[in-house]
Amino acid sequence: MRKFKSVEELINTLKPDYPVYCIRPDSIKKSVDFFKNKFPGTVLYAVKTNPHEKVLKSIISNGIDSFDVASLNEIQLIKKIMPSAKLYFMHTIKSRESIFESYFNYGVRNFALDSKDELMKILEITKGAKDLNLYVRISTSNEHAEIDLSRKFGASPSEALGLVRLCKEHGRKIGISFHVGSQCMHKVSFSKAINEIGNIIKKTKIIPDTINVGGGFPSIYPDLRPESLESYIEEIKKALKNLKLSKIPKILCEPGRALVAESGSTVVKVNLRKKQKLYINDGTYGTLFDAGVPNFILPTRMIQNGRVQSKKQTAFNLYGPTCDSLDYMKGPFLLPNNIKEGDYLELGQLGSYGLTFRTKFNGFYSNQIFELSDKPIMSMYDNSSKLDYLVA
Repeated sequence: MRKFKSVEELINTLKPDYPVYCIRPDSIKKSVDFFKNKFPGTVLYAVKTNPHEKVLKSIISNGIDSFDVASLNEIQLIKKIMPSAKLYFMHTIKSRESIFESYFNYGVRNFALDSKDELMKILEITKGAKDLNLYVRISTSNEHAEIDLSRKFGASPSEALGLVRLCKEHGRKIGISFHVGSQCMHKVSFSKAINEIGNIIKKTKIIPDTINVGGGFPSIYPDLRPESLESYIEEIKKALKNLKLSKIPKILCEPGRALVAESGSTVVKVNLRKKQKLYINDGTYGTLFDAGVPNFILPTRMIQNGRVQSKKQTAFNLYGPTCDSLDYMKGPFLLPNNIKEGDYLELGQLGSYGLTFRTKFNGFYSNQIFELSDKPIMSMYDNSSKLDYLVA
């Protein structure tokens, strides 16, 4: 992978007519170090967030050897890069083929579920294996999340009681897991979910071997500035302590966005300006899905490239290159008022899901990916123990 010191050097060297995706390994190191040093348990990287090999190898080289996988393809990818990796099949609804292949051919022993039917399927396919670690995923409030996952996954509190008892009977070890939703903007969601686990423990008299607090740890965006991640982790530690358990379970988390969002950005070129509308050469069918469907306002800057930038900032809407009207990013994106056709923009916080959601719709597709050593546009990890943030 070709390397550049900065976005400016990349643009001045390549002068690309195509979208360019950037990966910053130094940013990954900062986020991984934070979770390894602060989280009171094992950190699993959620592979779905960004499965690019450069990203995965950076995560591994910085000390993470456990992964939240959701498909057979993700299992195969991780095992190819790191045969000794510890895999947790945390998708609660799996095909029979995936269960068989993961258990018998890839050594997966950790399986999540949220229904009796899924449990029976796992037991049947693994031929009643006695070495399964079974994780009951409970439904919990996603009220503070930007993307709600609770409508699709999770057993209700009453269903969870029976599942916990069954998993205790059939599994070698039992875990209870939850997910507070993607980009969770309030730490209280974690303590509420942990309190619910406490209720399950009281009613079943079963202390799980593992508690998995899931993902949902937020990143920072111009309009979404959460408390420091350290405060989230302190909330989790406090809630776990309040359970007052005689036996302390193993603790897991599954960060994705919080680990890699800052590490990725996309550089685009302006094809046309219509007043406050900018037509660019990448969009929601490319790396900018998050700016379209869930309407994340991404940190955005105009790259100087020899031009003087107006000090006046104007709010723009962005439109991608396809013929589909859904290829639209409302924003607003604040940029210099004198921006015009031919100028380049960098959009940040795309290390999460930027590469994952790309399509080749309308024939617009770019696989130009480069490594950078400069800082991301926004960061939570410089002075992350404080309530201020660095804007690079």
